[in-house]
Amino acid sequence: MNINQLLYLASIALTGLLAGLFYGYQCSVINGLGRLNDKAYLLAFRSINKAILNPVFFLSFMGSLFILAISTFVFYKTGDTQILPYVVTSLIIYAIGVFGITVAFNVPLNESLASSDINTLSANQLKEMRLQFEGTWNKWHLIRTIASIASFICLIIPLIKKI
Repeated sequence: MNINQLLYLASIALTGLLAGLFYGYQCSVINGLGRLNDKAYLLAFRSINKAILNPVFFLSFMGSLFILAISTFVFYKTGDTQILPYVVTSLIIYAIGVFGITVAFNVPLNESLASSDINTLSANQLKEMRLQFEGTWNKWHLIRTIASIASFICLIIPLIKKI
C-alpha cells in the first residue's frame, strides 16, 4: 500500500466509525433516554456526555477531520483527480456538518447541562431544563448523524463505482 491508499483507508475507517457511533446513538440511546423521567434523563445524559470524552472517541471524532484534511492535501499534491473530489466533499461535509455542528450546538448544550446542579432543581425546573435541552440537542444530533453518514458515503462511492 502506498501513502494515498493508507490515507484513504484511514479516512474511510475513521468516518465510518463515527457515522456508526452517531447512527447507533440516534437509533437507541436517544430513544432509551427519552423514556426516562426528567431528572433521570438529565442525569443520565450528563453521565453519557462525560463518559464519551475519551481517547477512543476523540480518535474518530478529531481523527476524521485531521485525516480528511491531510488526505485532501496529499491527493491534491499528487494529482489524484479520481479520488480528490470525493475526499474534498467528505471533508467539507464533515467539517461543517459534523465537527462544526458539534462544536457550535451540541457541546454548548452539554456544557450547560454539566454545569447545572440537577439534584437541587424542583420538578418544574427539571421539566423546563429538559424541554430546553432535549429537542434542540436531538435536532442537531440528527443533522450531524446525517452529515457523518454522507461524509462516509462520499468516500465509498469511488469503491462502489469500481464494482
